[in-house]
Amino acid sequence: MHPRVIALSFLPLVLLVALSLGLGYFYWEPALDSVRTMLDASEWVSRLWTWLETAGVGQLKVALAPLLVIFAVTPFLVVLSLLAVALMMTPALVALVAERRFPQLEKKKGGTFLGGLFWSLGSILLALVAIIVSIPLWLVPPLILVLPPLIWGWLTYRVMSYDALALHASKDERREIFRRHRLSLLGIGILTGYLGAAPSLVWASGALFAAAFVILVPLAIWIYTLVFAFSSLWFAHYVLAALEALRAELPIEPVPPSTPAEPVTLLEPIHVKPAYDSGNSILPTP
Repeated sequence: MHPRVIALSFLPLVLLVALSLGLGYFYWEPALDSVRTMLDASEWVSRLWTWLETAGVGQLKVALAPLLVIFAVTPFLVVLSLLAVALMMTPALVALVAERRFPQLEKKKGGTFLGGLFWSLGSILLALVAIIVSIPLWLVPPLILVLPPLIWGWLTYRVMSYDALALHASKDERREIFRRHRLSLLGIGILTGYLGAAPSLVWASGALFAAAFVILVPLAIWIYTLVFAFSSLWFAHYVLAALEALRAELPIEPVPPSTPAEPVTLLEPIHVKPAYDSGNSILPTP
């Protein structure tokens, strides 16, 4: 709820709303026609229509195609929201956390913008593959509550942790934090993944209430953005604290002893033996 965070959340919102409206303008009707054609060609769906009309709820046929299109597009918009937050918001949010809580933490700059971009794109590609492969398992009631948040959690942990450590940690420190705190980071990602599932209700309701579609869809995208911003802040606090603790564990290198100075060789004292004459008088020394 920090004012700077709220202000930053509107940046990816503007981008994603423009993208959504553009895709909807060019592809909404063709997508609906394709889905309706597929549904009409299915024999069991035709039987379902007949049963719904007999039950007096045949109007659901009109809403099914938009719902299917929206449910198919939602995961991709979630991924785009994550990528937009990672690229546009996370650096500013990490700087805010570091400024307020870890001002003395050294910046070793173990990550770069291009490295973070390729890391995020690679992680997103793997997550999309996992989503596509696991879609048939979503029909099993318990798994639909487990698999999507698990995939989102893994993706969020990979992207957010890298970006949060890119400026302050070296490569070795980042790998060590990932190794030590992988389960905790995955748990944070899964919790934020469940939080990210909540705005889907707002997104889906846009298909049922066509008049409010223009308002509900941007609202859902903004909620997605806030959820990812929250997860970015959570990861920043966690991994920077872990980095600070890791550096505190490092042994202090002993100061090498200074080379002792070579002993100074003193000249032996010269003893002058006085010469005496027989009359005990001091003779002059030549």
